Amino acid sequence: MPHDPLLTRLTSAFAGVPGVEAVVLGGSRARGSGHFTSDYDVGLYFKTAIPLDTERLLAAAKDIADDPAATTVTPVGEWGPWIVGGAWLSVEGRKVDLLYRNADAVEAAMESSRAGVVTMDYQPGHPHGFCSAIWMGEIAYCQPLHDPKGLIVHLKSIALPYPQALRRALIRRFQWEVLFSIENAELAAARDERTHIAGCLYRSLACIAQVLFALNERYLINEKGALQEAAGLPLTIPQLEEQANEVWRLIGDGTFAPACEALRRIDRQLKVLTS
Repeated sequence: MPHDPLLTRLTSAFAGVPGVEAVVLGGSRARGSGHFTSDYDVGLYFKTAIPLDTERLLAAAKDIADDPAATTVTPVGEWGPWIVGGAWLSVEGRKVDLLYRNADAVEAAMESSRAGVVTMDYQPGHPHGFCSAIWMGEIAYCQPLHDPKGLIVHLKSIALPYPQALRRALIRRFQWEVLFSIENAELAAARDERTHIAGCLYRSLACIAQVLFALNERYLINEKGALQEAAGLPLTIPQLEEQANEVWRLIGDGTFAPACEALRRIDRQLKVLTS
């Protein structure tokens, strides 16, 4: 990873906070797809036995934030069991997202994922829901910035190589819902329930992305851009992005039956890939 003075500064600021076992870079920057304006997604891993000292973390954040007076950090658990908590900072004019992760909970969820057990939970910011396998992807793709005890190295050994049991579980979990959601949209179309139609067809497309990522043994860690990324995977549906855009154009035109039929065509193509 190329030297980044801001990353060095962030690591130095947070590595010494009591409870911080590891600091990682995540998101698009870790995967090499970021650009100059991309956020810095910084994960702070802690253990249950040594809780994260959020008061010291706040002091550290204020020391480097562009606007210390407006800087806050959340308690652990503030954002729910999956996102957990963190902070939104501006440092040197760059957007920095701090994300807490309980390493014990992460390891337990990863072991379940490796065994082919996945869950989906309601989570603000994740319109399709938070899939427990996201934590596998976060670990697989993150870049350790501070890992003195080898915590992240150990977790990466669970995530990589991509488990075949997880591949099968994700395909089983999401493929059936593609057609199920289309059928629900068709029922709603008869009553002109436009919000429900759009929601059902969004879920169908989100499930298609999940299946394609699993087929390619790639971790899907965020719905943002997932369908576009899926369109570029080795095993994919031809003109997937264009076909999805056509679905949304038809929805915008209020022609719901053709929109549903367009998604049925994508579903049939997906079934060919998984047969």
